[in-house]
Amino acid sequence: MGTVSRTTGTEKRTEDVTTDAGEARITWYPAERARLVLAVGHGAGGGIEARDLRALAAVLPAARVTVALVEQPWRVAGKKLAPAPRTLDTGWRGLWPALAAPGLPVVSGGRSAGARVACRTAPELGAAAVLALSFPLHPPGKPEKSRADELLGAGVPTLVVQGGRDPFGRPEEFPAGEHGLTEVPYADHGFAVPKKAPLTQDQALDTLTGAVAGWLDGIS
Repeated sequence: MGTVSRTTGTEKRTEDVTTDAGEARITWYPAERARLVLAVGHGAGGGIEARDLRALAAVLPAARVTVALVEQPWRVAGKKLAPAPRTLDTGWRGLWPALAAPGLPVVSGGRSAGARVACRTAPELGAAAVLALSFPLHPPGKPEKSRADELLGAGVPTLVVQGGRDPFGRPEEFPAGEHGLTEVPYADHGFAVPKKAPLTQDQALDTLTGAVAGWLDGIS
């Protein structure tokens, strides 16, 4: 754990947190009369500017869910390559006290590599649930290298939101389990849809945010 500094804006605020993996950052999107905190980490190839994370931050506070977009230390430091999974887990553990500080149940979430982190650490951190966006079930073209054990081992209510043409695992490839699964039709790993798809990019993101909001209604 470590030192915390805050910068407050009109609609959001940032919080820097020192972890054993380095300096991390939380961007808070607070909700009035919040009932939950949804903490969402980014993937290995990008940051919190991802379209799905931004969409959740724009929509969920109106549903009384405070959204915390989490930047891992490697990203804050400006590095281009993510570290080993154990280092990502260390960063997430170090952030957890700040995420839990509001005194609300915390849903642990992430996209891609961040979803794996959320699944791996949920039981020990006491997460209320796990949101797995674009869970990388396997490397592209290598379905035999499955990461299903991480998803199935989360140990708490879990929702997977997956693009219909995600090369890291299409919805029909996922194993049976207690987790829920929502498909965003025609979407890729970043939830982008082709221009010729029978739904727009905005409609795809509405599918995502609507599914997450509905699922969170059942989390307490």
